[in-house]
Amino acid sequence: MTRAATDPTPLDFFFDPVCPFTWATSRWATEVAATGAATVTWRLMSLGVLNEGKEIPEQFRAGMAQGARALRALAAAADEGGNDAVAALYTALGTRRHGKGEPYSDEVIADAVAEAGLPASVAAAVDDEARDAAVRASHEQSQAAVGQESGSPVLRIGEVGWFGPVVAPSPTGDEALRLFDALRTLATVPSFSELKTSRGAL
Repeated sequence: MTRAATDPTPLDFFFDPVCPFTWATSRWATEVAATGAATVTWRLMSLGVLNEGKEIPEQFRAGMAQGARALRALAAAADEGGNDAVAALYTALGTRRHGKGEPYSDEVIADAVAEAGLPASVAAAVDDEARDAAVRASHEQSQAAVGQESGSPVLRIGEVGWFGPVVAPSPTGDEALRLFDALRTLATVPSFSELKTSRGAL
């Protein structure tokens, strides 16, 4: 994979750390950023907030509750070390959850916080309900970027926001850059709104 010749394109990547498809897309965004083609600002969104007032199937409730606690830690990481801290903690969390199949228990979150080089106060934030306001505010920005109710992830390029892209598995190398170039092109077409097909396997 070659480095992009143009100036990096700023991306806002809104994510809920529970979603495995979002994790796959985030690894694509990280790979693109490593080439210099993009700079990624990691922003929070919440599937729990998205589904407020809706009937949640029993099998998803525990994971959603764990995700809310992980989001509080990520909000604390943002206050502690900004975008780099959020990126590092999301990588440490996602590797455990989506790579190793570990739940977002308080112990797993604490281990991820330590790996990300952040203080224990970030892990302790899982109990801080005051962090929920920051999560909700960022989530609302994600929905405003798309213009309608949308799940995770949300990608914004300039003033254009979409749900997705959903990638499974995560593209690498030249394929990763080709996808990014296509999205940059689509962002210049005001009338474009949606493409969809069946999802690949993670």
